[in-house]
Amino acid sequence: MKILTVDVGTGTQDIFLFDSGLDVENGFKLVLPSPTMMIYRRIKDATRLRTPLLLTGKLMGGGPSAWAARDHAAAGFPVYATPEAAKTLDDDPARVEAMGVKIISEDEAHTLGRKSHIERVELRDFDFPLIAETFARFDVSLEDDLAAVCVAVFDHGDAPPGVSDRQFRFDYLDGRLRARNALSSFACLAGEVPPVMTRLQAVADSAAGLPAPLLVMDTAPAAILGAGFDPQVAARPRKIIVNLGNFHCLAFRLGEAGIEAFFEHHTGEVNRPKLEKYIRALADGSLSHQDIFEDDGHGALVYEKTPLEMGQGDWDIAVTGPRRAMFLRDPSPAPLRPYFAVPFGDMMLSGNFGMLAAAADLLPELAEPIRTRLAGSAPVRAPWEE
Repeated sequence: MKILTVDVGTGTQDIFLFDSGLDVENGFKLVLPSPTMMIYRRIKDATRLRTPLLLTGKLMGGGPSAWAARDHAAAGFPVYATPEAAKTLDDDPARVEAMGVKIISEDEAHTLGRKSHIERVELRDFDFPLIAETFARFDVSLEDDLAAVCVAVFDHGDAPPGVSDRQFRFDYLDGRLRARNALSSFACLAGEVPPVMTRLQAVADSAAGLPAPLLVMDTAPAAILGAGFDPQVAARPRKIIVNLGNFHCLAFRLGEAGIEAFFEHHTGEVNRPKLEKYIRALADGSLSHQDIFEDDGHGALVYEKTPLEMGQGDWDIAVTGPRRAMFLRDPSPAPLRPYFAVPFGDMMLSGNFGMLAAAADLLPELAEPIRTRLAGSAPVRAPWEE
């Protein structure tokens, strides 16, 4: 049984092919440029060549790709976008038009895209045929024995007019946890995506026709869940795990009953002293939603008031994510001692391992082989012993 997992970030897309016939450490993996970085480079090339740009496809993660499209228009070169693709730049069509981007219908895009002087760029976060082709070049087939596909992206959701994107996302996270207090509550099957989570839905739409069920999940909880498979982290019944992503920072206080407290902020808005201040407040239960929200973060929630005492054992917090080096810089007056989690020896795949754990919860028929391998309790086997 195989499960393809794809963790789509801002800098990279991290791909892990789980095979129940192999130990996790022997699974095949790829760390490649993220879709938004790939689009960014294509648009920058079009700007350099002064070529008109046509954006089609689905809503996808913005950041670099959206900035490149905005800069292309600001430089005086035409940018056209279909209504769905335009949502990558902003959910509000008026704001997209204000950037200098002309929104056109799918029929107009079809006609315009046939012109040789137009650079047509199709937007999407998940490209299964491309990934399958890449594996096939190394004689690894995704056609045989594929039991599921898991994809993680970060989704702010489609906030109603006048509602803060930050508050809207945080209310969504809170709602998921109140319904079921588990990190896997941030995952769902493709047919059960909440309508407001438009990026998750766009991934599901991009994956139409897959030969296996699709599970989609929020990236940060996936990374937190996956980091928990590091043996040192797993051994502690209560702990704080911090995921330092390129754009967003989340810290979860976890206990035997589930999630006790968490906060979410923008990585670019914090340094080590500020982050450690918030983590200490998360530990003792004094952190408030307004503390984070008024500092341009998403917010904080404390469900369990019982403090988590710091200074126990060899480390205070477990850390994962591509920006984790923040805990090696920025001197702090009373620094927390970080432990850099490496589940199955690979920090970059924390989110992929988290998705596998969520798949075991949401797809009961796959639970036994997934949990057996994640527990490391199956006999050791090498690829040639399949």
